[in-house]
Amino acid sequence: MNKPFSMWNLVGRNLSFTLDAETAHGLAIKALKLGAVRTRSVHSDPRLHRKVAGLDFANPIGVAAGFDKNAEVPDELLATGFGFTEVGTITPLAQTGNPKPRIFRLPADEAVINRLGFNNAGHAAAIERLKARRRKNGIIGSIGINIGANKDSADRADDYVRGIKAFYPFADYFTVNISSPNTPGLRDLQARDQLSNLMQLIVDARGAMTTQKQPSIPIFLKIAPDLTDTELDDIIAVVLDKKIDGMIVSNTTIDRSMLSRPSQEAGGLSGKPLFERSTIMLAKTRQRAGKDLALIGVGGVDSAETALTKIQAGADLVQVYTGMIYRGPTIANDINRGLSKLLDSQGASHIGDLRDNAVDEWANKGR
Repeated sequence: MNKPFSMWNLVGRNLSFTLDAETAHGLAIKALKLGAVRTRSVHSDPRLHRKVAGLDFANPIGVAAGFDKNAEVPDELLATGFGFTEVGTITPLAQTGNPKPRIFRLPADEAVINRLGFNNAGHAAAIERLKARRRKNGIIGSIGINIGANKDSADRADDYVRGIKAFYPFADYFTVNISSPNTPGLRDLQARDQLSNLMQLIVDARGAMTTQKQPSIPIFLKIAPDLTDTELDDIIAVVLDKKIDGMIVSNTTIDRSMLSRPSQEAGGLSGKPLFERSTIMLAKTRQRAGKDLALIGVGGVDSAETALTKIQAGADLVQVYTGMIYRGPTIANDINRGLSKLLDSQGASHIGDLRDNAVDEWANKGR
């Protein structure tokens, strides 16, 4: 797959990589706030429009949770060409996360390992920013709110319910994050009985918040790429039973077998090495869930080709994060321009026409 060529590859990445990863990330947020990250013209192509879970997306490329943890720059990200962005993970109470250093670049593999541990400023701080955002004019693009539980919470299920209630006036969709490897015991919530109880509480909370003036907000469940087929079957059974709107496939992996050199750093691995595993999991999810469930594919996307592969493997929408580190702030525009060219070369009239073209092929790679 060809790498996009830009000044970022020549200059920006080298400058960024002189700093430790977390400092560089903080500077990227500040640069977005100051308007220093600009796109000459946002690529617009009606063939890239997607309607998913009742929401309209100008294009299928979004920012995954983890980049804008505190809802500081959602509109600035949308202005660079993303069709949507997801803020968080946000927990009820502020927490500092795990000790530093906790983000590690692996340039040889174009990957990152992080063990941040849901570091964020909590519900109240994010709500104040989202209130200010709501007063702005000319905002386009959907905002997802990724909700989580505090590490030391006595009732993690209640933390998710609190997230639904707190952010209901501001979210275009919710993501329930129970798949981060960096909060001890969190992934246990993916077990069938626990998940069923949790999702029922969340659905009930949504129902209580829904009114004539405030329509029902879609809920997505984000899963790990390290699930067995049996575990995936159980999760999908719960999702379908509780009528959850969609799934995000997938979070980071704890496996290191796909790296070109060993790494002993604990945490979740993201980036190019995750691409194959997460795409296999995506295709298996599409096979099991059927054609109607909304799916967002994430893991190793850094080009139009990898984005299209996710779509062909079953994704309605695609998210990027680590790709921004290695490809730079114009990645959404670059991918969308590339997708338009791929539609031209394949004679396709709409990006949705290519969804599911390679589901069986990718699912079979996992057997």
